[in-house]
Amino acid sequence: MKTLQAIRGMNDVLPDRSPAWQYLENQMRILFDRYGYREVRTPVVEETALFKRSIGEVTDIVEKEMYTFADRNDESLTLRPEGTAGVVRAAIQHGLLHNQIQKVWYHGPMFRYERPQKGRYRQFHQFGAEIFGLEGPDIDAELILMTARLWQQLGIAEHITLQLNTLGTQDSRNRYRADLVTFLRAHEDRLDDDSRRRLETNPLRILDAKHPQTQQLLNDAPDFFAYLDTESAEHFAVLRAELDKAGVSYEVNPRLVRGLDYYGRTVFEWVTDQLGAQGTVLGGGRYDALVEQLGGKPVPAIGFGMGVERLLLLLETLEVIPPAAFNTVDTYLMSMGEEADGRLLQIAEQVRDANPGLRVQTHLGGGSFKSKMKKADRSGARFALILGAEELQSETLAVKDLRTDSEQFNLDWSALDRLTGLVTE
Repeated sequence: MKTLQAIRGMNDVLPDRSPAWQYLENQMRILFDRYGYREVRTPVVEETALFKRSIGEVTDIVEKEMYTFADRNDESLTLRPEGTAGVVRAAIQHGLLHNQIQKVWYHGPMFRYERPQKGRYRQFHQFGAEIFGLEGPDIDAELILMTARLWQQLGIAEHITLQLNTLGTQDSRNRYRADLVTFLRAHEDRLDDDSRRRLETNPLRILDAKHPQTQQLLNDAPDFFAYLDTESAEHFAVLRAELDKAGVSYEVNPRLVRGLDYYGRTVFEWVTDQLGAQGTVLGGGRYDALVEQLGGKPVPAIGFGMGVERLLLLLETLEVIPPAAFNTVDTYLMSMGEEADGRLLQIAEQVRDANPGLRVQTHLGGGSFKSKMKKADRSGARFALILGAEELQSETLAVKDLRTDSEQFNLDWSALDRLTGLVTE
């Protein structure tokens, strides 16, 4: 019989790695709480039309990467390839946008069919944030400042660079697009294959091409800033001034367009040179037209998405995840002797009752005292708690510090709540 395995590009997170995920998830929740964001949870499956209308039918995601299928009612459904569209759909459906400002965050799996490689998978996870109802550059600046604080919080600020651009209004993009297409058609023989295809469907994406010859050609392409409308230019100038005042350094990248059709005006990416080709860690921007595009009344909006796997890869590469994040046990409780074995689970529950925040692992399955102590040490626990015949008689637990040379001592059952303080000393 064939051994069943996970689908290619969809990975298990095993117990030795899950503490790193939990560490990052906790850091993200702390960050969002500090800035007044509330969590929203949307379904993994949505109507296919939602993504075609939001992302754009001629994007790579919709044309080649979505997991789409017909359900039993023959309705076309899709596993979500990104998070923003579902959040916008939920906000419209439940009336969250009428004369209201909403600051929300989300977290969960996304799905895209593409060639799996390090940092890019078919099932991947994202954190994202979305803000609705604010149109000024001040919220753009605060969102970027929040992400800058995240890098400080994680200890990786020196390894990540902010790239910034503005895409202006739809009118300014249309005018620029017409002249860009004219320029590129005159030099079509110098374009790579992907760029030739995009010339017919989404020519602005060619600006983000990685092929060296195409990049060289783009040096002579029309300058988008010459087409930028006055209001968008002022918006961008104020945003840059706010970042300058806050001491956040950035690079203006006129070729930064992002991969989704709904972006306009501010777009940004945080990139690193520590992960090879997969250098974008977080990206986002304004999508002021998307709510109306999906059937709601016009509402300004901005947000970002961040790949969890890629950021974890960066944290592990830089070795900045605190070792304590992998310690899942505070105390390791064991018994010696038949009578103590019979009371072990009862005493373990007393320890937990007296110390609600303490992580207590109970040794089950027998074995010698030496083997139990070895397992206690390997667990990462700070203390071994030992229950033997003498401890039963005196209603105490022997407490042995596994991380220092401190002398072993006994703790009365009536004072078990002291263990929390001992662990945190």
